[in-house]
Amino acid sequence: MTKIKASMAGTVWKIVVSEGEEVKAGQDVVILESMKMEIPISAESDGVVKRIIVQEGMFVNEEDDLLEIE
Repeated sequence: MTKIKASMAGTVWKIVVSEGEEVKAGQDVVILESMKMEIPISAESDGVVKRIIVQEGMFVNEEDDLLEIE
């Protein structure tokens, strides 16, 4: 199981996948907003989204878990 982590502190602007969805390495899964910029967070490997940990509008810190891929 791989946990996708926030690369920087910011607000979860959009979650672009859903639980049970297959994702490919490099595919955007979450978009953070920080300092008026959109920061896409990508899957690091192929897999299936097992659990989305965050919700849109939540504030996250750098290295916080966003979702799990199996």
